[in-house]
Amino acid sequence: MPKFLTPFVTALLIGVAAASAAHDTHVETSPVASESLTLSGSVQTPVVLSLADLEGFPPQQVGEVEIICQSGANRGNKENLRGVLLKDVLERAGLAAASPREFRRMAVIAKATDDYQVVFSWAEIFNSSAGDGIIVYFRKNGLPLGNEEGRIALISTRDTLTGPRNVKWLSEIEVRLVAK
Repeated sequence: MPKFLTPFVTALLIGVAAASAAHDTHVETSPVASESLTLSGSVQTPVVLSLADLEGFPPQQVGEVEIICQSGANRGNKENLRGVLLKDVLERAGLAAASPREFRRMAVIAKATDDYQVVFSWAEIFNSSAGDGIIVYFRKNGLPLGNEEGRIALISTRDTLTGPRNVKWLSEIEVRLVAK
């Protein structure tokens, strides 16, 4: 294990990899669609955002994203997505850190109603171009998302393998401070 990976981060990554593999191969059933997005954990103000609240953020449009699963297989495309940047949503709640250095130890976990979870680092979201492609979306082709995606979803459009961090049925964003 590389020195920079703490046991906590390693456990998170292993859990995400296992969940990702299951997500890529799970039987397509429709878990409970979420009508809101909860922000919790190391935030200044925990909040629950409705679809109407999300519509009030600066909009982001995504023309087309190929969905490439962990095995490298192409699962098709998502087109004409409308949503908001994850970093804008996080800024609404405000990240809670005792010092600027603590931001570098933050993990942001996107959770779905079917228990699928993906992890982003603070640096990825706020300190790299990847953050400009992490979209919480709620419209496709001008229409609200249906039950097959759960009303609210998330995708990291700049990932090489976009499937593992495509979260259908998104219900919660939890911010955790990684232990030293």
